[in-house]
Amino acid sequence: MSVLVFAESQNGQFKKAAFEAVTYANKTAQVLGTDCIAICIGDAADAGQLGKYGASKVLQVNDASLNDFDSQIYTSIIAQAAQANNASVVVMMHSSCGKSLVGRLSARLNAGSAPGVNQLPTNDGSFKVKKNVFSGKAIAEIEISSDIKVVSVMGNSLQPEATGSDVAVEAFSADVPARRVSVKEVNKVQGSVPLPEAELVVSAGRGMKGPENWGIIEELAELLGAATACSRPVADTHWRPHHEHVGQTGVAIRPNLYFAIGISGAIQHLAGVNSSKVIVVINKDPEAPFFKAADYGVCADLFDVVPKLTEAFKKFKNA
Repeated sequence: MSVLVFAESQNGQFKKAAFEAVTYANKTAQVLGTDCIAICIGDAADAGQLGKYGASKVLQVNDASLNDFDSQIYTSIIAQAAQANNASVVVMMHSSCGKSLVGRLSARLNAGSAPGVNQLPTNDGSFKVKKNVFSGKAIAEIEISSDIKVVSVMGNSLQPEATGSDVAVEAFSADVPARRVSVKEVNKVQGSVPLPEAELVVSAGRGMKGPENWGIIEELAELLGAATACSRPVADTHWRPHHEHVGQTGVAIRPNLYFAIGISGAIQHLAGVNSSKVIVVINKDPEAPFFKAADYGVCADLFDVVPKLTEAFKKFKNA
């Protein structure tokens, strides 16, 4: 018996999410009294470093033709690895890739599944995990009783823990099915922290009055090393690119710190950000719904507050 974790790589490099997934899988393996085995697909530089986060063995299907994600092919490879290593649990991150793999793997392995979990399984003789439901208004406890379990883990649910050392990488020989989808072009955002992985996010809404004022948001975000985000109306009016839209119909995030600047806090927006550990709201409308969800609130004109906040952070960093 083992716990198998799929470690995603992009452009041959592992992101923080891969280390989170391995850390979660390792802790799950400890709960179950077994080993954690990692598998990576395509180019992945220094795959042995996954051993630092708890993988006792790292498998790799090092085939450049697999660098472009294909859910059907990846499902087949991960399922073969799970069967070859007698995996009782298969773990992945709740990313765009993970979301498309959970259902397919469950069907392929005849397994029960729980997508989007945010806590480790219980150790009371049953396998129970928890996740947010109803747009974060409640927590569901899910018991999986099947022989094989498949779970995907929400980003920032736990911090990666490097407690071990590098391990040897073993080539995994999989029966790779024929590709049924042809990838013509892949356009990725460069030079910024991916929103699902960001620990700090500075987000703004229509209170900015126009795209020409976004400089103060970008300056604050750059100073903090944070990702920038926006509300849906801002993306719809093309003030900001759509990949920055957070909310129920955009990207769901759970950073350690979320700045909501000039955003009223409609329920659709809150649904995508209310798992943030700390929410700071800056809005001049005292009736803005966001204040009810905020850990800290500043009721004032953002054009007065944000520059002063930026200056305060500069002095703090230079102290």
